[in-house]
Amino acid sequence: MQDIFGIPGDYILSFYSMLEKSPINVVGCTREDCAGFAADAYARVNGLGAVCVTYCVGGLSICNSIAGAYAEKSPVVILTGSPGLRERSNNPLLHHMVRDFSTQKDVFEKLCIAGAELSDPISAFREIDRVLDAVVRFKRPGYIELPRDMVNVVPHISHVFPTEVSSSDPQVLSEAVGEARHLIEKAEKPIILAGVELHRFHLQDELLNLAEHTQIPVAATMLGKSVLRETHPLYVGLYEGALGREEVTRFVEESDLVLLLGTFMTDINLGVFTANLDPGKCIYATSEQLRLKHHHYHGVTLPDFVRELAQQKIGCPPRAIPEGIRMCMPPVGEISDQPITTQRMMQMINPLLDDETIVIADIGDSLFAATELVTRGRSEFLSPAYYTSMGFAVPATLGAQTARRDARILAVIGDGAFQMTGMELSTIIRHGYDPVIIVLDNHGYGTERWLHAGDWKYNEIHPWAYSKLPEFLRGGTGYEVSTEKEFHTALHTAWDDRKAMSIIHVHLPENDASPTLHRLGQRLGARV
Repeated sequence: MQDIFGIPGDYILSFYSMLEKSPINVVGCTREDCAGFAADAYARVNGLGAVCVTYCVGGLSICNSIAGAYAEKSPVVILTGSPGLRERSNNPLLHHMVRDFSTQKDVFEKLCIAGAELSDPISAFREIDRVLDAVVRFKRPGYIELPRDMVNVVPHISHVFPTEVSSSDPQVLSEAVGEARHLIEKAEKPIILAGVELHRFHLQDELLNLAEHTQIPVAATMLGKSVLRETHPLYVGLYEGALGREEVTRFVEESDLVLLLGTFMTDINLGVFTANLDPGKCIYATSEQLRLKHHHYHGVTLPDFVRELAQQKIGCPPRAIPEGIRMCMPPVGEISDQPITTQRMMQMINPLLDDETIVIADIGDSLFAATELVTRGRSEFLSPAYYTSMGFAVPATLGAQTARRDARILAVIGDGAFQMTGMELSTIIRHGYDPVIIVLDNHGYGTERWLHAGDWKYNEIHPWAYSKLPEFLRGGTGYEVSTEKEFHTALHTAWDDRKAMSIIHVHLPENDASPTLHRLGQRLGARV
């Protein structure tokens, strides 16, 4: 990790001074929640992220983005200052304090896998190691609070970094893998359903080896999209229950064995619980449990299980994949003067993607439409598809571009989400990054219109001139489009411009929606 995101404040200023003198690149953001989203995206791309903020007004501001990182297993370290220990005698009412001195720490106990207040020099290094070990091991955020009068304290004891590595019980692992191998060899119609934890634990190579050796087809969940390049001949598409393409849903649910590897069983992943997966036909392996049909195994880590399974010489008859089921790129066809739609936009974007492109989709039809994009690389599709917090995409673009400065970043975001965190474009411009940001303008919260039909004023937002933002932010180029031809021209011009960021303001018909959103509206509309 070479970069850290955040905003300084008086309780953390001394530590910030040290950061600026260190080799770590400090990326100052416009808001703390944006810094949290950026660190989250950085962690998803790089493997570990960090954010540094001041006490309470900073820490409590990043709660939402850190909650999303916890929910979706993104390893982010939160570094925060707090009042000095000597300042706390007689319980003074110090600025930023809420209720008592431990309020912020108590809140983050619910949002992090581990936390520590570095108040004792003797145990400080040990506590730091404990938190960092938990973050890396469980792929969830960790919290470190540093009182400002402890920043320059040097412990008078030696410290040895721990070398202990989490591993599985070898006998249990052997038995679990043996049973899994037996189930696979018996199956006639197996399928792998790949999830987000294969991203987090860097198990993409093992997934590829397992699939290619056994010739078992692979589907992915929405949160696991791009875990395998989507042009691979064994990849069949996203499984989303009734929300997904009917042919993929049928292919998965007709399987006599489903290997759910690193898969979160969330409502969105399961198509609002329309998925039909029989536990008696499933191998369910995550970082938290391992279940083969109805047999539970304890003491086996997900990385060990997947790696060991991928090394087995498993005899498995190849399963035929029906024609037309694989992810495909429909030809763009004639580009007309008709109003642009989300579906046509994705068709025009698809040919530009390559294995150096990272797609970032915000929540709403930005995500649902973008699931039709065919990623060429792996781990190159980012979205908070489980926690579903709006406002992720622009600060996540900052985080992803910081992690991979040469990558081509494409962000798709609705106008409602953009108005929450879009001013993080300021930081993107300041650092000279060159993403392409597409703002879908359908006059408000378009997804909610489909979920709860009616002319509701609460779904309306004030229109912004998004294409004019580069003028007062002093960087980048803006485009405003309404038709297919205008979008095609703006997209290709922006794509070829690597000097600065580009923002494309796309006016959409108010009733426009992707096919996935149509299906979601039908399933969820009666429940909201």
